[in-house]
Amino acid sequence: MKIVISLGGSLLTRELTSENFKRYADVMLRLGNKNKLIVVCGGGKVCRDYRDVAKNLGADNNQLDFIGVMATHINASTFLPAMGKHGYLIKWKSFKEVLKEAKKVFGKKIIVAAGYDVGTSSDYDAAALAAVVKADLLINATNVDGVYSADPKTDPSSKKLDKLSYDEFEKIMGKNAQVPGEYRFFDWKATKIIKRYRIKTVFIDGRDPEEIIRAVEGKHHGTIIS
Repeated sequence: MKIVISLGGSLLTRELTSENFKRYADVMLRLGNKNKLIVVCGGGKVCRDYRDVAKNLGADNNQLDFIGVMATHINASTFLPAMGKHGYLIKWKSFKEVLKEAKKVFGKKIIVAAGYDVGTSSDYDAAALAAVVKADLLINATNVDGVYSADPKTDPSSKKLDKLSYDEFEKIMGKNAQVPGEYRFFDWKATKIIKRYRIKTVFIDGRDPEEIIRAVEGKHHGTIIS
């Protein structure tokens, strides 16, 4: 199976320890034994901390976005050693070059990627990579257990949804803010990609790394977009 995993930076940086990174790397290595795999690392707390400092110093949106991109590369570069000889890091470069490199390496190594352009989150990179390699499955692993009818933090009546069509998902995501550090659950441009290319996408609570395995096996507790 061809799989792309958008690994939320919040999962990697909530415990900024080698042990925490290894927990997720071990899951990727297990999946890589039988599948072709790309792991896209998000920014998480590292991104938000630097963004807040820069914002107080007067940084504009492009500058804040660039800080976010660099934070994803810190996480990806830190994640790579945990993959041992099986990992391959795509370093920062133009996204056109990234897609070309991914197609060349995909299936030979477990690709570790990050964010590559301003104006989007790493979810966009994951969705675009999934489209290019014609992935069977895109997994979005964050600290939220699925897609809700509305933001559960502000709307207590919101309900978790087990399955959505691409159109239904697009309608929900259209309500979200899209500014640096506030891409709110999933990137709008990524939403457009998974709809256009009909990429089966699963949203899971990745705080338990085993849920990523369950997402591949179809035994997860999250939300399916198909």
